Amino acid sequence: MELIKHECGIAMIRLLKPLSYYEEKYGTAMYGLNKLYLIMEKEHNRGQEAAGVGAVKLDASPGHEYIFRERAQGSDAIQAIFASIGSQIEEARQRGEAMEDIPFIGEVYMGHLRYSTTGRSGMSYVHPFMRRNNWSARNLLLCGNFNMTNVDEIFDQITAVGQHPRLYADTFLLLEQLGHALDRENERLFEIHNSAGLTGLERSAAIARDLNVSNILHRCSPSWDGGYVICGIVGNGDLWAMRDPNGIRPAFYYRDEEIVVVASERPVIQTAFHLQVSDVKELLPGEAIIVDRDGSSRIEQILPAGANKRCSFERIYFSRGSDRDIYNERKQLGKNLVPQVLKAVNNDIDKTVISFIPNTAEVAFYGLVEGIEENLIKKKIEEIQRLSSIGALTDDNIRDVLTHRVRKEKVAIKDIKLRTFIAEGNTRNDLAAHVYDITYGSINPGDNLVAIDDSIVRGTTLRESILRILDRLSPRKLIIVSSSPQVRYPDCYGIDMSRMSEFIAFKAAIELLRERGMSYVIDSVYHKCKAQENLPKEECMNYVKEIYAPFTDEEIAAKIAELLRPEGIKSEVEIVYQTVENMHRAIPDHPGDWYFTGDYPTPGGNRLVSKAFINYYEGRHNAR
Repeated sequence: MELIKHECGIAMIRLLKPLSYYEEKYGTAMYGLNKLYLIMEKEHNRGQEAAGVGAVKLDASPGHEYIFRERAQGSDAIQAIFASIGSQIEEARQRGEAMEDIPFIGEVYMGHLRYSTTGRSGMSYVHPFMRRNNWSARNLLLCGNFNMTNVDEIFDQITAVGQHPRLYADTFLLLEQLGHALDRENERLFEIHNSAGLTGLERSAAIARDLNVSNILHRCSPSWDGGYVICGIVGNGDLWAMRDPNGIRPAFYYRDEEIVVVASERPVIQTAFHLQVSDVKELLPGEAIIVDRDGSSRIEQILPAGANKRCSFERIYFSRGSDRDIYNERKQLGKNLVPQVLKAVNNDIDKTVISFIPNTAEVAFYGLVEGIEENLIKKKIEEIQRLSSIGALTDDNIRDVLTHRVRKEKVAIKDIKLRTFIAEGNTRNDLAAHVYDITYGSINPGDNLVAIDDSIVRGTTLRESILRILDRLSPRKLIIVSSSPQVRYPDCYGIDMSRMSEFIAFKAAIELLRERGMSYVIDSVYHKCKAQENLPKEECMNYVKEIYAPFTDEEIAAKIAELLRPEGIKSEVEIVYQTVENMHRAIPDHPGDWYFTGDYPTPGGNRLVSKAFINYYEGRHNAR
């Protein structure tokens, strides 16, 4: 229901055969470029602010361009990029250029979909980033799905060796850090081959051939704290994608004798290459997939795998529901909510309509309905057995039992695409009020109406739109159900959820503390956070947990319902959240739950949540 800015999407392709092979087999030398376009379109849900494409040609002669980049901003960035690339290719062909000189037709590709997780915008922040050099093996294209929590430490590290970064942002700093390591690797090989008597282009070719990306990653990655999938292409054609040691951000790959491909989500690779689930592998925590210049590929453990903290919110909200496992997990999330929903409607299924708030909650809706239907079947069996035991098993009684059913309707319709997250203040509220419409006549006045959503984070659209329009149907009670637990803590690993003041669960806890004369808890948490402001991240604690500690989940949910209930509506409102325990039962392989529990997977998380609370307390509600 509420648009949260996603983590970014990445795509990498390495063609393993000569371009003539693809032209003969698939009818075009643009095979790799076409596949990159398809993958990026399928990952469009992961980033709609900007996009970028990078390409490298292998074996280009001196004096011929071999590295290409195209970037664009806006929700139509993918189309703009590929339209521009297509025009450049067509113009080169009309000039009669040889394949070597046609731009963007190469063997190595990189694609990126961006959502800002830092509040920074502009073309200078759009991936891929590029580092130019006159030696092929010193050029670097870099993109990723990441957010580093220790930018200050990385900055100090690279300035300590004499570098002078132009900007203070994690992508710029990683480009310089990795670029410096790439230079050191080149210097190592220069000394080896120079000592062997090689000179000029022969020496450069040997360096390009023997470059070891593993050395670069082993040199840089120990200093990284955050959630990440970092991808790079060196100008010599070497390629890598590396995942953080806790597996916070996702990455999948496929390789055969023709191609190596990496993407943020499994089903996009399946769709692009007509593959089965088992064909696509997950890049495991701390691993990198590396493709050398000669096309040989390997999976290498760069950093030791840490505790499994694969992101659960990725499964609930961000990833494509067409993934087999994610689809089943989301259904189970809905099914796990059955006891809470039945309690909220006082087990009165006959006078309850089940619905969902489009569109990402639809799968959880199916699970909720299935779960209620299973419960109803048990009740029917029990009633038929009871009737049989008293000799009242007549056709009429059986028919009466069997006609009880779960009532389900699509009561909310998202009829216009208004991007409420880009508006501010009253403008945002006014837009939010018109995002959804209702299906009139879909319930009877006096019914309970249960509407499941995938998450309730800020509550803006609920308060300004959803609850008002659902109240027009005259339900006795509105039960809004979140398939995710209460989002209480900011993310710092690549999702734009960084301000404490935005979370309705946080607002509810603060209100409860003030109402119950416990404002001293707020002050205490502030002073504890302030006291550790300058400590190393490894010594920081998440004291913000103390804000929630005095209250049960149900107390906070009740206060949320009170805060979100608009003035003037007649329906009773209750909000039901998934429990953390039931979420883990539904998504057992992705236990990363810091949004809900405050248990951050890296030390930098504790430092940043402390900073977020300090900003809130000191009145910098818009500060990060």
